[in-house]
Amino acid sequence: MTPLLCLRIAALLGALAVALGAFGAHGLKERISPEMLTVFEVGVRYHFYHVLALLGLALAPAAAWDAPLVPYTAWAWGVGILIFSGSLYVLAITGITKFGMITPIGGVAFIAGWVMLLLSARRIVE
Repeated sequence: MTPLLCLRIAALLGALAVALGAFGAHGLKERISPEMLTVFEVGVRYHFYHVLALLGLALAPAAAWDAPLVPYTAWAWGVGILIFSGSLYVLAITGITKFGMITPIGGVAFIAGWVMLLLSARRIVE
């Protein structure tokens, strides 16, 4: 991944996070249970946290992208958004609890991204 692609993905996923947040607040409030609305909101919250992380990474100095793990960090966060938040969105809307079984895979992708950032930190700031 390149910084430009990371920025584009962050922008796209950011717009999606806002749209889904609005959909949850206005379109789902009367249609799903309060518990499922909370599940949906957790998906939006982690979605947005990691969009902001992607944005920060995209705007990091170009030298940061020379660290071997930085591109994988961005991919891990993107995959985490799709799997973690995506599974929570589907679970909340459909009520099919089996979607909750894949949510931890997305959580592991988020964690892996943060660990890769940790391992790259010295090269990023030097």
